[in-house]
Amino acid sequence: MASPKRFAAIAAVYQAVRVAVRPGGPSLGERAGAFPRLVRAAITGEYTGISKGRLALMVAALAYIVSPLDLIPEFVMLAGLADDALVMAWLATQFVEETEAFLAWELAQVSPAYATTSGHAFPGGSSSSSHTVRGSVIR
Repeated sequence: MASPKRFAAIAAVYQAVRVAVRPGGPSLGERAGAFPRLVRAAITGEYTGISKGRLALMVAALAYIVSPLDLIPEFVMLAGLADDALVMAWLATQFVEETEAFLAWELAQVSPAYATTSGHAFPGGSSSSSHTVRGSVIR
């Protein structure tokens, strides 16, 4: 039987995927383009929606995934791949959640009329509206 923690991890990944692919939301390219701006704004203190510790964990997770050194080596059957998969699932979830919040914050800085009480600044899921924020188009 699967543990409650495993169900929580699966639910978090599922929710992140739903947010990432919703109609009218930012594309993966827009999210990837926003990430360097997120890092820069967080380091300078302009954006306080993410801690420097969380950023460091995300960088460490990426380094762990691409590194040939693992806690559980790949030659140990499925367990060797499972640790990379778990770290990758966490990183993908964090990436979607953090870029979602950052893009909403960034859009609210430019156009406060689109800010909502839920914290998401993407109006009504309409893919026809687009906004330029610091060189990126946000739909």
